[in-house]
Amino acid sequence: MGRLSELVSLIDQFAPEDGAAPTALPRLHLARVTNPTEPMHALQEPALCIAGQGRKQMILGDRIYGYEPSNYLLVSADLPVVGCVMEASPEKPYLGMRLDLDPAALSALILDMDRQGKVSDAPGSGILMSPLDDSLLDAAIRLLRLLAHPADAPILAPLIEREIHYRLLGGDQAVRLRQIALADSKFNQVNRAINWIKQNYTRPFRIETVAAEARMSPSSLHEHFKAVTAMSPLQYQKQIRLQEARRLIMAQAVDAATAAHLVGYDSPSQFSREYNRLFGAPPMRDAERLRTSPAAEAAV
Repeated sequence: MGRLSELVSLIDQFAPEDGAAPTALPRLHLARVTNPTEPMHALQEPALCIAGQGRKQMILGDRIYGYEPSNYLLVSADLPVVGCVMEASPEKPYLGMRLDLDPAALSALILDMDRQGKVSDAPGSGILMSPLDDSLLDAAIRLLRLLAHPADAPILAPLIEREIHYRLLGGDQAVRLRQIALADSKFNQVNRAINWIKQNYTRPFRIETVAAEARMSPSSLHEHFKAVTAMSPLQYQKQIRLQEARRLIMAQAVDAATAAHLVGYDSPSQFSREYNRLFGAPPMRDAERLRTSPAAEAAV
């Protein structure tokens, strides 16, 4: 069995039902989708994403990233993205895996590696793509095999996850990944701004406040924030608000006016307009549509 075929077989084994499949490894997530899905919004944390079979698309602002078995996708910051499975069928479902990245592990590896490597101070997009090489694929397969050996997983999984981080640092995205681990990089200054907005998204803010938190000038923050996230800090806040409102409507069955208030909107009509613009339907109609397609929601 070829390496990619084994990856597909393992995901097929441990994700037997449509949608997301929990695993015993906290950082590892699997998905099976038997039909193309509608675009689904999510706040994606840093992660390695591999499509063993089928094809998926991730949209960040006006940037579109399509990934399939020949490549992998890296998310290097907390980003509001739109995910969509483009190629899947009951006979040949989309089968994917996601491994959440550990910035602390990346930092430790950089210190342990003999070659420090080049680090660019100019952050690029928070989503990166590269060809899937044999060494990374082999490590991913060995991590999936551990799902059949739960007694071994607590000891071996951290070692294989460390190897995966090492392979990523040795690949052609190493320059970008190293920015995650360096406290004084422009990328991490943007990350400080992202974290501040996530913690204070219900409150109005001035760009000067966020820039001070990031230890950047307002103009520098705006430039580098947009390079990483494909949106301005204010647009980022709006996406976080609307995604949280959507979660509240779905998970807690609150009405649209209550959700709007909880996420920081003073005007229910403005909330409804912006919700409709982002998700393509008014809040209650959107929630009803989501409830009829749980597999699509879980696959993001």
